[in-house]
Amino acid sequence: MSKENLCELINWLHNWSAVNDYNGRLNLNGNYDDNNRNGYASGIALETKTINRMDNKKLYCKIYDNDNLLLAYKKARKGKTKKVYVREFEKDLENNLLSLHKELKNQTYSPKPLVTFILRDPKTRKISKSDFRDRVVHHALVRVIENIFDKAFVYDSCANRIGKGSLFGLKRFDEFKRKVTNNLKSEAFCLKADIKHYFQEVDHTILINIIQRKIKDQKVIWLINQILSNLPAGKSGGGRTGLNSSKGMPLGNLTSQFFANIYLNELDYFVKHKLKAKYYIRYVDDFVLFHKSKQKLEKWKQDLDYFLNNNLKLELHKQKSRIINLSNGIDFVGFRNFWNYRLLRKRNIKNMQNKVRKYKQGKLIKPKLLESFQGWNAYAKWANTYKLRRNVVREIYRAKPKHLNTLT
Repeated sequence: MSKENLCELINWLHNWSAVNDYNGRLNLNGNYDDNNRNGYASGIALETKTINRMDNKKLYCKIYDNDNLLLAYKKARKGKTKKVYVREFEKDLENNLLSLHKELKNQTYSPKPLVTFILRDPKTRKISKSDFRDRVVHHALVRVIENIFDKAFVYDSCANRIGKGSLFGLKRFDEFKRKVTNNLKSEAFCLKADIKHYFQEVDHTILINIIQRKIKDQKVIWLINQILSNLPAGKSGGGRTGLNSSKGMPLGNLTSQFFANIYLNELDYFVKHKLKAKYYIRYVDDFVLFHKSKQKLEKWKQDLDYFLNNNLKLELHKQKSRIINLSNGIDFVGFRNFWNYRLLRKRNIKNMQNKVRKYKQGKLIKPKLLESFQGWNAYAKWANTYKLRRNVVREIYRAKPKHLNTLT
C-alpha cells in the first residue's frame, strides 16, 4: 500500500466519524495533540483570565462569579454533551448554577461522593470521578488561580499546561538528546525517574502550605480543602493501601492534575536551581535528566531521593528510576526514544489491536472504534509507525464484524 493509499484510508475513517458526529478521545497519560486545550482526562488545560496580584486577597468572589461559573460549566461539558449526567444538569441549568453560586458564596458547598471505577486503557488505573456539579466547581477554581501558578512553573514542566503536552516533551527530549551528545557524536546518559505511588502520597498539609505562598484569600484555601478532603469512600491508611484524610488525590479530577504540578514544582526548582541541571523534563511524575557523566547522574539521583523524602514525603520508584545509556532507548511520554528513531510502547500498540479485535467480534461499535483510532493515529504518527498504522487501517477497512447490521 502506498503512502497515498494510506492517507486515503485514514481520511475515509476520519470522514466517517465526522459525518456521524463523534468526538475523539484522549488517553489518561495526556493530550494526543500538542496544545493541551482539550477537556479530557489528564491532558486538561484551560484558558484563564489574568488575575491582578493586587486582588489576591479577594480571589474567592471571582470563583463564584456567575460569568465564571457559566464558563466553567461550558468547559466541564466539553466533549460530554451526550452524557446523561450533563443532560440532567442542563434540564435546570439556571437554577443549578445559581445553587452553586449561593453555596460557594455562603461557604456551605460540600462535594458529593466520588464514583470509583477501574479503567484499563492501556494499563489498569483506579479512577475516581466527581459529580458533574463538582466538576463545574473544579473548573471555576482553576480558571481563577491557574495563571497565578503557571507563571512560576519551569519551562520544561510540560503536562496539563497550555501550549505544552506530550509532544512538546518529545521535542524537548530530542533537543536535549542532541545537545548532551554533541549531535549524537558522543556518549551520554539519562536518569529516567518515576515517583512511587505519586497521587496516593501527596501530603495535603505540604500542598496547602505551598499554595498559601501565593494565595492569600483564606476562602480559596477553604474551597481547596473541601476538594482535597473528598476522597473515595472506604479509603483509609494512606500509603500503598489507599488514601486518608490528609494524604492523596484521586485520579480523574481536573484539580488533581493541577495540584500535581504545583506540588512537584518544588522538585523542578530543586533540579534547576540547586542541582543546576541544564537538561531536565517532567511530565506529571515522570521525569528525565541528561548528562555526559553517569557518576554525576548517580549523585543527582541520591540528592533527588533525599529531597523528595525530606521535603515532599515522596520517594523515587526503585524499579522505574534508572540511569540508562541514551543509545539503549528511553521510555518517555508513551514512546521508546532511541538516538535516530522512536517507537510506540508495546502496550499502546496492543491496546489499539485489542479494540480492533473487539470490533471484529461484535463487542465494540464502529463509532467507538473510530474515536479511539483517530486519537491513536494522531499520537502514533510521531513515532516510526508507518507500516503499523497502515496495517491497523487495513484491518479496520476490511473488517466484517459479527452482527454487522445491528452495529453500524
